Amino acid sequence: MDHNGSFSAGTADKSSDDGEALAGVTVIVCSSCRDETGSDAHPRAGSLLAEDTRRAASSEGVRIRTVECLGNCKRRLSAALLRDGCWSYVFGDLNTTSGADLVAGAKLFATSTDGLIPWRGRPDSLKRGLVARIPPLDMLKD
Repeated sequence: MDHNGSFSAGTADKSSDDGEALAGVTVIVCSSCRDETGSDAHPRAGSLLAEDTRRAASSEGVRIRTVECLGNCKRRLSAALLRDGCWSYVFGDLNTTSGADLVAGAKLFATSTDGLIPWRGRPDSLKRGLVARIPPLDMLKD
């Protein structure tokens, strides 16, 4: 752990519920993201987004974790949605109050039968902010 209480090489696990996470969906929030001014002020905007996401997920059973950097700095505040055996999603251009959108996306993802986050019903910030969709390893072909 570094001097700011973040894990630089891994993740900090802070589940929003002690029970099983909602259908195995995990929201990962980049805690080191800066705001649009690029300020080094603490807490960082990414940490504020993580806290907002935890508040939004507090009664939903969605697992929220943080990571030191998602490497998406040009798109500012970033987060990812993961689900075992499914595509993973990376989003950018979020703001410190996008937590409810991330939880809404996680709920859509959890109820998806094809392992994709449906476009219909997806919050606008997750439509506009899509950076990448990454296939599960078992889907890759040589």
